[in-house]
Amino acid sequence: MTAPHAFWLAGREATGEETFDVTNSWDGRLVGTVSVPTEAQVEEAVAAAYAVREEFATTPAHVRTAALDHVAKRLTERTEEIVQLISAENGKPIKWARGEVGRAVSVFRWAAEEARRFNAGDAQRLDTDPGSTGRLALTRRIPRGVVLGIAPFNFPLNLSAHKVAPAIAVGAPIILKPAPATPISSLVLGEILAETDLPAGSWSVLPVPNDRMPALVQDERLPVISFTGSGPVGWSILDSVPRKHVTLELGGNAAAVVLADWSSEADLDWAAQRIATFSNYQGGQSCISVQRVIADASLYERLVPKVVAAVEAQVTGDPSDASTDVGPLVSEDAAKRVESWVDEAVAAGAKLLAGGKRQGATYAPTVLADVPAGTTLACEEVFGPVLTLSRVEGEEAAFAAVNDSPYGLQAGVFTHDLQTAFRAHRALEVGGVVIGDVPSYRADQMAYGGAKQSGVGREGVRYAMDDYTYERVLVLTGLSL
Repeated sequence: MTAPHAFWLAGREATGEETFDVTNSWDGRLVGTVSVPTEAQVEEAVAAAYAVREEFATTPAHVRTAALDHVAKRLTERTEEIVQLISAENGKPIKWARGEVGRAVSVFRWAAEEARRFNAGDAQRLDTDPGSTGRLALTRRIPRGVVLGIAPFNFPLNLSAHKVAPAIAVGAPIILKPAPATPISSLVLGEILAETDLPAGSWSVLPVPNDRMPALVQDERLPVISFTGSGPVGWSILDSVPRKHVTLELGGNAAAVVLADWSSEADLDWAAQRIATFSNYQGGQSCISVQRVIADASLYERLVPKVVAAVEAQVTGDPSDASTDVGPLVSEDAAKRVESWVDEAVAAGAKLLAGGKRQGATYAPTVLADVPAGTTLACEEVFGPVLTLSRVEGEEAAFAAVNDSPYGLQAGVFTHDLQTAFRAHRALEVGGVVIGDVPSYRADQMAYGGAKQSGVGREGVRYAMDDYTYERVLVLTGLSL
């Protein structure tokens, strides 16, 4: 019998008294058994992080950058091993798992670069007023304290990287809590962190069961919480700790808008291919996966068959097969939920143009048109390989349709017109507008986050570093300026 995966307590390996199994949603095989920390071990990790917070905040930049560079290097060296692991525990096709590891490498590289220039301080003359002659203000950023990073299952490595790398870059201790369905990727990240010279206590990776998280969330020694996951859970966290600094990266029902000027055959082919790919990548289990296509009536009838054909061309199957585009969802229960939402929409009058079938944890790439308002699929985030199509008359109606949602993470607008691009940026109630492509584009160094029910705060390496810190002003007096 293989020993269970240890977790990482204050930088060292540890095991608890209980374990749980991680299984592959494609074939049900055991991926690994993971040890669960006891309450005493969780307390030890929190106490260690709290105790080291001042030491870590003053750690020289070269120590933190060396650690970040090392993680990037080792992730690169272990890419194929980690790709196989992500695919096994998540159900993600190999090609998307490989992309995830590449992105995580970039996150640590960006964090190393940002750490080299972070917190040099902004100097400001104050002698612009007579009463402040000889005074200079120096503003620097100081870590808020220990970060509790809660990562989701859909990008088990990269979204853990987005919690951990900015914390190390600013010198903030972090306790990473991976998703129960996909903890092993984060534990491998812990293996690599253990090879660095970061202070003991400055990081832990604890696969704490979800039902034991409220006490950790409430702990006053963890003043910063960075959560990526479902809206109900995220908002409940924020409501439970109103005086903490909480960043929430939640869901969306991202829209791709195809406007009248995007009308050539080449334009429509490109849009259809991008829409088909990014409504189904990761099995649709991405917060910025294309869920809604809003097309101008002048090109709608030409676009629809192209989208349907491109969706039907997506290869569904074993995620370990390099030719697979769409693997299973994270669990059979997740696939059953998607199935129920689609069935509800069809029963209410939606037209099923492709897909609509479930086999175990796999749900076929699906396209629907004329989905009635008020159905769950029309209002909520499906988090599955499902796409809806609707037609509108003109730009104003298209932008209004995007905004007719409780969510606002990102939107894609297919247009060639620069003025339209700026109008979209002004009008759309989302955290990011992508012109000439789907809403699913994300560069890991850019600001990323949503409006409305899609969350609060921003990820993106430098933006998360700002989020984990606050400004502290030093006023120098009696200077000859």
